[in-house]
Amino acid sequence: MNILLTGATGYIGRRLKEKLLEDENVRIRLFVRNPRKVREKFRDRVEIVQGNTLDRNSLLEALKGIDLAYYLVHSMGAKADFEKLDRLSAQNFLEACVANEVKRIIYLGGLGEMTTASKHLRSRIETGEILASRPDRIQTLWVRAGVIIGSGSASFEIIRHLVDKLPVMITPKWVYTQSQPISILDVLEYLRQAKDLETKESLMIDIGSDRMSFKDMLLRAANTMGLKRKLIPVPVLTPWLSSYWLMLMTPIPFPVGRALIQGLKSETVTQNENAKTYFPSIRPLSYEESFRRALEEIEEKQVISRWCDSSSAEECDIMGRSGIESAIYRDRVVHDFGSIPGEKVFAAVESIGGENGWFRYDWLWRLRGLMDQIFAGPGLSRGRRDPHKLRVGDGLDFWKVVDLVPDKRLLLVNQMKVPGTAWLEFVVEGTSLIQTAHYYPKGLLGRLYWHVTKPLHKLIFPDMAKGIIKRASHL
Repeated sequence: MNILLTGATGYIGRRLKEKLLEDENVRIRLFVRNPRKVREKFRDRVEIVQGNTLDRNSLLEALKGIDLAYYLVHSMGAKADFEKLDRLSAQNFLEACVANEVKRIIYLGGLGEMTTASKHLRSRIETGEILASRPDRIQTLWVRAGVIIGSGSASFEIIRHLVDKLPVMITPKWVYTQSQPISILDVLEYLRQAKDLETKESLMIDIGSDRMSFKDMLLRAANTMGLKRKLIPVPVLTPWLSSYWLMLMTPIPFPVGRALIQGLKSETVTQNENAKTYFPSIRPLSYEESFRRALEEIEEKQVISRWCDSSSAEECDIMGRSGIESAIYRDRVVHDFGSIPGEKVFAAVESIGGENGWFRYDWLWRLRGLMDQIFAGPGLSRGRRDPHKLRVGDGLDFWKVVDLVPDKRLLLVNQMKVPGTAWLEFVVEGTSLIQTAHYYPKGLLGRLYWHVTKPLHKLIFPDMAKGIIKRASHL
């Protein structure tokens, strides 16, 4: 079976790719915007085609010889025109599949009803309707899920951080809205089994575990974590205020938080029994078990993907790698690390940020992160996926990894709210650690910003380099 996987470097796609690769009877082709986000260890096991679903020519090429295609594309974090982009993307994909005589599309969408759903959920429903609009030419299996519980998922991160940080929570009145959360493990199993489902008709397959409110999710998560929490729903919290609060208390940025909050205002419950009828072997995990397993993945450093792996959102993309040569200002620090092996120095470089901190002046980094969050930036709360290793596309506090050459070079692009584009580069060369801040200002304000912050560079960056070398000496 020849399979095309879209969204292969996103939250669901990364995990589904690994699950599909367990089957020796399939050949997998990945359709990705940026091939460098596919990890090296998978590149000899898959075929990679670069493109995106808004480019019809790249789609037609990617779908040649394909039997089945997974559609895992959406615009959760995109700007105001996300609905138009979702429609165009789905229509292009459908037409390219029909032109290439693909037999089956498997689409993962969201639960909900068109009449009551938020704008983002309506767009997900509309995408499913478009993909399923040609049953005479192609079969579509439309899998619909609500809140997905798994390490790194946006919903899980929100629940975990709120429960962990707040003994008492003032909540919006729609915490009573009903949903049916489901483990990421079960979502992947439904998607995997769907490729072999013996049916020729198009189907909508609603999946979920027990029905509960968002209030129940918070309290049951607290119980799983061994905590006691109290919720006080009030009618005065608007979606805007709630989204801003989420941004301050969780790693989720304002646009994504707002989309999720708006989605909470409408019920996301199953509308059919097709999951039980067609997938009798799958018995969804309980909410508590789903949450416990997600916590275990974090504790055991086994987080495969995170919500910010996607390229659909501005704060998730890694555009900017090729623009570093346009930088107008540069601040360079060079430190000799003597007889310490270069690979140990680079390992220390890879460990920066997140819970590991930035070696010195962490309070200044936290202050800068808080200022960024106030202006709806990612701040430091996003942390990092793994405490020791990075990969291209990883989020790292308010940075994004845009280039990584093992034991040689790490390049980060800044995603803070700043008047320009900033990069932070680390290079291990000979016995030297070369650390360079690059900056391309936007207008006069961008130039003023550089000159105001440069004295802080002189304070922070030399000590950061010394801290990296000190950590390397203890590895």
